[in-house]
Amino acid sequence: MRSDVDDHDGPAADSHELDRAVQQALDRLTLLTNAADALASTLDLDTGLRRLCHTLVPGLADWCAVDLLDEHGRLRRHVIEHRESDLVSPGLYEGELPPVSEDSAASLARALRGAGPLLVTSFSAPGAAADPLHARELELFDRLGADTVVIAPLRSRRQVLGALTLARTESTGALDEDTLPLAEDLAHRVALAVDNGRLYAEVQNSGERIQRSLLPDLPTLGLLELAARYQPALATSKVGGDWYDAFVLPGGAAALIIGDVAGHDLQATVTMSHMRNMLRGIACDRKEPPGKILGRMDAANSILYPHQTLTCIYALVEKPAEHEPWELQYAAAGHPAPLLITAEGDTRFLTDGRSMLLGVDPTQRRPDATEVLPANATILFYTDGLIERRTEDLDRGAARLRQHAAALAQEPLGAFCDELLTGLAQDSSDDVALIAVRTPASDDRAATATATAD
Repeated sequence: MRSDVDDHDGPAADSHELDRAVQQALDRLTLLTNAADALASTLDLDTGLRRLCHTLVPGLADWCAVDLLDEHGRLRRHVIEHRESDLVSPGLYEGELPPVSEDSAASLARALRGAGPLLVTSFSAPGAAADPLHARELELFDRLGADTVVIAPLRSRRQVLGALTLARTESTGALDEDTLPLAEDLAHRVALAVDNGRLYAEVQNSGERIQRSLLPDLPTLGLLELAARYQPALATSKVGGDWYDAFVLPGGAAALIIGDVAGHDLQATVTMSHMRNMLRGIACDRKEPPGKILGRMDAANSILYPHQTLTCIYALVEKPAEHEPWELQYAAAGHPAPLLITAEGDTRFLTDGRSMLLGVDPTQRRPDATEVLPANATILFYTDGLIERRTEDLDRGAARLRQHAAALAQEPLGAFCDELLTGLAQDSSDDVALIAVRTPASDDRAATATATAD
């Protein structure tokens, strides 16, 4: 009889164990898939790590942390998440950690030295710590609660980049030896994401440095004030084809240029530098009105860079005679219209002298226009990243620019440009270049200021 019972229960027990093993495998696969999706959902490293921890808590752990070593060997806690969010306010336990000494007793230090993944099941009191990092670790375990902890090193290309910490309390069940392979797999995926994120950031930062190095030093324009700014894209690639330029022609006129080469990559940056130098050479050699200069630029572009499109404004600011007002002569090829801001805060887009962008029809005539400038007026040239947003009409962005510029009409020119970027370009998905010139307050006041300076 007993044998019959055993024979009857045996297959049922085996089936139950099989179902349990299959479910555990599916749960593990789902967790790994969700973790990979979280890491791949953004190019921003800290955002990706935080999304990862949201995936692991509370499914795998009551709380988790990711600590990374920088290029100088300094250890920093980039993110920590707890199932009870009120226990971990933003930044409370994050930030720089004590140095990782060779003889540190901290389990984290052991993992960073290459051991692991480690299962920690017993903890000393914080007061018994052997070194600063050990003290910080024990303090964290005590404050957040930890009865079992797994610490897995993040390894990539034979280097340890940091560590992933997973912790549980008795109320939710213990982590055990069966958790170690899963933690190691997770750590491998995190390490790849960290390594890729750093490589991406290095490439983008190099591109931005190249782009900034290609932008010119601004010349001194006598009584005219001049300021320019460049801001890389914040939401996409950090390089692009936006540029500004300014130089003084042999006859004394100030040449101002703003342009945008199609593309958002390093190639666009390289092409931008070619276009800038080509336009400089044409302008200095021919000394012609802006419309003809852009026409020659378009003809050269069609030969040297067929199918390359770009927008551009070429402008000249000069004073025809001693007692006459300053004038702006300009031509715009598919580029957003410059904005004139008076000292009183009145604003107006300069919409004459327009033609299609360069690179489409090199035979097209390029008109130009002339604008008489009031005293103490500001003319702003900018690229479309300052006003364009994917979710709104372009007219709304233009109206917002006029409103901001009017409010800043009395600000020093450098502050005027800085405040425009702060107010308008913080959520832009495109890079932004701008250049602004301001006429003297009046001939009498300018002469007085010059005499005082002398």
